[in-house]
Amino acid sequence: MEYIHKPVLLEECIAALRIRPDGTYVDGTLGRAGHSREIARLLTTGRLIGIDRDEAAIEAARERLRPWLDRVTLVHSNFERLGEVLADVEAVDGLLFDLGVSSPQLDDAERGFSYRQDAPLDMRMDRSAPLTAREVVNTWSFEELRRILYDYGEERYAPAIARAIARIRADRPIETTLELVDIIKSAMPPAALREKQHPAKRSFQAIRIAVNGELDALPPMLRAAADKLRPGGRLAVITFHSLEDRIVKRTLRELAQGCTCPPGFPVCVCGKKPLLRLDKPVTPTSEEVMENPRSRSARLRTAEKRDLFDI
Repeated sequence: MEYIHKPVLLEECIAALRIRPDGTYVDGTLGRAGHSREIARLLTTGRLIGIDRDEAAIEAARERLRPWLDRVTLVHSNFERLGEVLADVEAVDGLLFDLGVSSPQLDDAERGFSYRQDAPLDMRMDRSAPLTAREVVNTWSFEELRRILYDYGEERYAPAIARAIARIRADRPIETTLELVDIIKSAMPPAALREKQHPAKRSFQAIRIAVNGELDALPPMLRAAADKLRPGGRLAVITFHSLEDRIVKRTLRELAQGCTCPPGFPVCVCGKKPLLRLDKPVTPTSEEVMENPRSRSARLRTAEKRDLFDI
């Protein structure tokens, strides 16, 4: 079945990118091409480069972009290799990154992302990658499990959950998503199980982030994106949880900061120039949240490449 749900913050992203018909644009998280369809539709002599680490997403996007394939290049890669992918591209007019796991991945039980459907523990966005959730859960040390649950999932019961996982796996491997859900629940107090949020949500988020190296890739990706933008080019990044949003916010602020010399220096000796001019972040409207509850936590951060000769 074709995934046809409207992508998050679509109008806001297109407006932020200020698409030029002859421009070059990059969708670094192609997914099912929800944003890319709108970008490609607005191009005439321009070019769209779509990147995704999930081969299934690439094939689905190819079908959805079929009317505009003459202006589209699809690349199976991870956005952490953005500089490598764009090595032969002199400069681009805009880049878009829609972070996190896509809805089709969540809804495909076989991928092992969901804590509501039973499946082998996998959680790989790139199914050719060697590390799986099964390996993380069954072989990583108690301390590493505790750390990722706390740091990546902001799970307050991280020590108890890590101990429960370590205790069970000492007798037998943990193989499936619902098996892991039961272990997580067994480690949490009754009050936590009655909360509105599913008790396994934070732990599954943490393991998924660890499997896919999602957070470590963000700063180098954003720096490579800023380097590739031509003056006046636009950058748009959608985040879905506070951890990745803090990293994006901090990195963009660093890229927007100029001289870092101590205030007492008579002249600048660091030579640092601000690369970006930041806009105010945008969140979904109440109407969009009602239409698509998964957009509730989304935040769009945008920026423009400065002309260094004008600084």
